[in-house]
Amino acid sequence: MIEPTRTSWTKATAALAALAIVVAACSGAASPSGSVAPSQPAASTPASSAAPSPSAGESLAGQSVTVIGTWGGSEQDAFLAMVKPWEEQTGATVKYTGTRDLNTVLTTGVASGVLPDLAGLPGPGQMTEWADSLVDLGGVLDTATYKAETAAPLVDLGTVNGKLVGVFIKTAVKGLIWYDPKTVDFSSNPPATWDALQAAIAANKSKVTAPWCLGVESGAASGWPGTDWIEDLVLRQAGPDVYNQWWQGKVKWTDPAIKTAFQTFGEVVATSYGGPTAVNATNFANAGDPLFKTPPGCLFLHQASFITGLGAFATEKAGTDYNFFPFPDINSQYAGAIEGAGDLFGMFHDTPAARSLMAYLVTAQAQDIWVKIGGALSANKNATDYPDAISRRSAELLQNAKIFVFDASDLMPTAMNAAFWAAIVQYVQHPDQLDAILADLDKTQVDAYGQ
Repeated sequence: MIEPTRTSWTKATAALAALAIVVAACSGAASPSGSVAPSQPAASTPASSAAPSPSAGESLAGQSVTVIGTWGGSEQDAFLAMVKPWEEQTGATVKYTGTRDLNTVLTTGVASGVLPDLAGLPGPGQMTEWADSLVDLGGVLDTATYKAETAAPLVDLGTVNGKLVGVFIKTAVKGLIWYDPKTVDFSSNPPATWDALQAAIAANKSKVTAPWCLGVESGAASGWPGTDWIEDLVLRQAGPDVYNQWWQGKVKWTDPAIKTAFQTFGEVVATSYGGPTAVNATNFANAGDPLFKTPPGCLFLHQASFITGLGAFATEKAGTDYNFFPFPDINSQYAGAIEGAGDLFGMFHDTPAARSLMAYLVTAQAQDIWVKIGGALSANKNATDYPDAISRRSAELLQNAKIFVFDASDLMPTAMNAAFWAAIVQYVQHPDQLDAILADLDKTQVDAYGQ
């Protein structure tokens, strides 16, 4: 929401990245960031084992839990703050490694057996592929409580063949339109339709350098911010049925519904701050920074609720320096549609300390820590310690959505997801190649879905 999210990478770069993690895992060496990479499990604790939960009074002091996730920078700091009370209470230690190349690292790990105890999962699609390597959390969590405190769609997304293998540590609302109210204040009359949005851009274009801020760079994950654009457009132009059939591999990429979404996105790219080259070179976390320049670089930024904890947003004041409105309706049949996402966590090694940490992470107590810091919405309905009205409004959008869909790219198979990211980067730079790009995605779809 992964939560974080990613472009094509060369085979050599991917191999080196994966090898570095595997070597660190085997040696227990520290990663370049200073965190400790996951240790190789002992032969007595395979991923499929069912180690008992710690009995009452059993000490976890001195034990450790290795964790891999996509979080870096302020997100990593927030996660470490989230687990600190657990470390203090148990005497155990969380050894965290962050990587934006999570797909490659975990794909290699599943094949080799060198895996962390817990890991962020790139999305439900990849989670389903790795379900046999993941521990059934039905024997780890109080599942009745987890289901009561978590929205049913999120519980379902973490379940494969009746087995709960993934839980959501935090969630996000996708498709929010951010602006600086000091430039233009839309709080009393936000554009409710796509036509109204275009009218707002036309009326205020003299106040800004460009209508849109946009950045799709994210290291090995480059391209994913553009996939969010395509998903929002497919949902609101073609509706949830087409949207769901698309990520399931039942609608071709060359279908007019998907092509139309790409073409609309192309219009946004063409009117974005800095132009296509800057869009591909600008990291997603800093893409909205020009909102706060003098004079303003752009009028709008399209990004998920987690942006409030990143880039210049993290130092600006909610409600005063930035605000948002939901993605406007395009086809009135699908009014009120919301796309959401979240950061899944799974367990690869069933140890007492890993069990204890996993059970703690899904609680309102744990998730309130990240919620209060900002930049995250809780998957636990009882976590309510939001730092401002904007965060609370974001959470309410999820709770009150008339139509809810999950991030499509996160639901796609790994190969399809990676090809989607790469296609965004290519299309941003070469919009004239759209037909060829979509035809190539059709070919990947055939292989990825076994059609």
